[in-house]
Amino acid sequence: MLFKKLRGDSCFDRYLFCILIAIEILMSFTFFGYLHIPPISITIAYLPILVAGCLYEPTHSVTMAFLFGFASMYKASASYVMPADAVFSPFLSDAPASSLMLSVGTRVLFGFLIGILFQAVRKSRHYRLWTGLISAVAPKIHSLIVYTAMGLLFPELGKHYYSAFHWKMDDTVFALICVIVVETSWTVYQSNAIQHIRMCIDQSANNPYASQKMNLFFVAFELFLVGMSVFAAFYFSQRESYMLIQHGVAVSDTISSDLLLLQLQFLFASLALNIIMVILLISTYKYMSYKEYRVEIDALTGVMGRRLFLYYCGKALNAGGKGTECMGWFLFVDVDYFKAINDTFGHSTGDQVLRRIAQHLQRIFGEDGKVGRIGGDEFAVILEKPMTENVLGQRLEQFQKECSHTLPDRTVSCSIGAYQFMFPQNVEHLLEETDAVLYQAKENGRACYVMKPCL
Repeated sequence: MLFKKLRGDSCFDRYLFCILIAIEILMSFTFFGYLHIPPISITIAYLPILVAGCLYEPTHSVTMAFLFGFASMYKASASYVMPADAVFSPFLSDAPASSLMLSVGTRVLFGFLIGILFQAVRKSRHYRLWTGLISAVAPKIHSLIVYTAMGLLFPELGKHYYSAFHWKMDDTVFALICVIVVETSWTVYQSNAIQHIRMCIDQSANNPYASQKMNLFFVAFELFLVGMSVFAAFYFSQRESYMLIQHGVAVSDTISSDLLLLQLQFLFASLALNIIMVILLISTYKYMSYKEYRVEIDALTGVMGRRLFLYYCGKALNAGGKGTECMGWFLFVDVDYFKAINDTFGHSTGDQVLRRIAQHLQRIFGEDGKVGRIGGDEFAVILEKPMTENVLGQRLEQFQKECSHTLPDRTVSCSIGAYQFMFPQNVEHLLEETDAVLYQAKENGRACYVMKPCL
């Protein structure tokens, strides 16, 4: 349900959000989440929370914040952490519930508030200004929530809500970083280039050139990387313990546990990098295959060109099942006396007729199959869903009626041949049979249709 709440259920946005999750994991479990410029050292691991809140909904910023809080709890569970950091771990503190609330609960609350604030100003006339302001004060909102919780749950640490109002040089630097990152992310996301890539990836679901086998390959590749990363993490944890023993260091259970924690931390970072890499590979494949698909779309009518349509038919005809219940229809549609229309009214009018014919076919048959332009004035339709002769006849009558009103000074008609087939089917055989039925329609005086059902 979380991914379905992304705008328009966009495939591109799902990929982008997964990348943000991976970046959050990578930053939370590695040094990438910390900026150290002596004498300034600041945490930047919750920048992805702000970006998610700005681009998407509060549920997504909450998800990012949960990951940030979980990472904080995980790292605080090592035996070598400072006493002040140990309160973030339910395993090391004397109050597990309070530690869980401090490490995870406060971050989830922070993500929720940030998401709500970005959502509240989204329709404002000065949205960019408000976005910058929210980004600038976000670090202090986080500090206020955490310090307030520490004061209530662990008063012995001497931290209180007013500790968040102390302003230092690193606060200014981080506020500036937050504004730059969020504003840049929003600008790049809204750019024409990114929106074009988004359109290509989102529309790739309708691309017959896209192979389902490639999706299986990407899944298998990711599972392989996950397996190798898990194996490597446990292997190096054991080798580190062995190395320390060889150097005369007594490896206690506590040390062994800390080594395993570090290797698992490395594992999380590796998996995050793997996720980013695989998503980029999938996105690149979908983008490039969709670009190939768009080249095959007929520029004049917007329907499939001959090569693409026949390629799609080949896949569809081989994918169908067997039996009389698995039947479809193949149609050839030829515009009657199209040369005379061009000679009388001009080629621009002829182009208009072809566009209107394609629009009528798409509107009447688009939900049940695909439409292609396979010649100058000849179209084809493959209907993959079962349809009775009576229903098909009604659709064809409707099509002929709409075509007749295409031009104000001349009645436009089409000759149509409809051949019923069973799956699977050979494309060449289908073309020959349907062409023979179309010839019968022309022999009958044109402006009509002939159907040849399965016997």
